[in-house]
Amino acid sequence: MNGFEKRAALIKEKILKTTLKMLQTYEPSQLRIADIAKIAKVSQVTIYNYFGSKDALIHESVKRYIDVSIQDFQVYMQQEGPIKEKIERMLLQNQESYGVLSPSMIKRLIAKDEEIANYIQEETKERIIPLLVQMIDAGKKNGEISKKITAEGFLVFINFMMLHYEELLDIVTQQDNTDLIDSLHHIFFYGICGKE
Repeated sequence: MNGFEKRAALIKEKILKTTLKMLQTYEPSQLRIADIAKIAKVSQVTIYNYFGSKDALIHESVKRYIDVSIQDFQVYMQQEGPIKEKIERMLLQNQESYGVLSPSMIKRLIAKDEEIANYIQEETKERIIPLLVQMIDAGKKNGEISKKITAEGFLVFINFMMLHYEELLDIVTQQDNTDLIDSLHHIFFYGICGKE
């Protein structure tokens, strides 16, 4: 990559990061190329040259965010370590990612952009689910996970939790109660009758 290409890549990355940051506080319909250009300190023409339209820019920003999140998840899940730590990290990563794009924002983006919806579905199917299935199988083999747990059951349960995770976070945040967090983790890992 020559000097021009490096500068172009840095400018493009700055525009993508600015757009993603603005999506934390603005609805996509409220975003304006002029505002993105001003905050990113680039011209509107530059944005149009790189992305063509506001919708394409938003699409690219969200896609980049998904790619980075999945890459981080893959790296962590492929490391050695206890299954419990991996699941805790997975839940923590989701909590951290909601600071960037809330589940409600992702739902709105998916509803508006079928290509993003298809991309998330495909990436989940091709990259996330196989890692989770491998984790469950390894955990059952080494005794960290009950033999009664199926990969399908775990995936249904995790999907259900992720659908309602934002609500859980709101409850925990409002109450600022570490006992509640500990209780929810215990229920997740051991059930209501499970041992420590």
